Amino acid sequence: MSPHGRTGRRAARRAALLALYSSDLTGGDAVELLRGSALQEGAEPDPYAIEVVTGASAALPELDAAIGGAAEDWTVDRLAAVDRAILRIAAFELLHRQDVPVGAAIDEAVAAAKELSTDESGRFVNGVLGRIARGAERTANPGPDA
Repeated sequence: MSPHGRTGRRAARRAALLALYSSDLTGGDAVELLRGSALQEGAEPDPYAIEVVTGASAALPELDAAIGGAAEDWTVDRLAAVDRAILRIAAFELLHRQDVPVGAAIDEAVAAAKELSTDESGRFVNGVLGRIARGAERTANPGPDA
């Protein structure tokens, strides 16, 4: 599949996830962590991974506010670091990447949560992202009363 196909984007999301997760734990710059990880593998970082890490890092306060607002009875700092990174990537895609279908962003995040965290995290991530997506849809299409 091409670098912009499902497999390419999945690999790019995983690289972005590792960089954001590592940045969250160490306080290091996520883009530099992404570049360092790619160089260790003898490659350049995937352009989509760079876009996601750069965009999510720049929008972090907005993303965390959206996640916190949608994560009923949970604060962002109480989430497991891996779940936080997964949610930040998907929230960035939902709110800032019109080229990413809503279903793809949510499905990829749920799959990552189930694989890297717990089944409960998968359900939690699905619920939070569903609420963010519905909120973004209402903002984009405010309806006749707006």
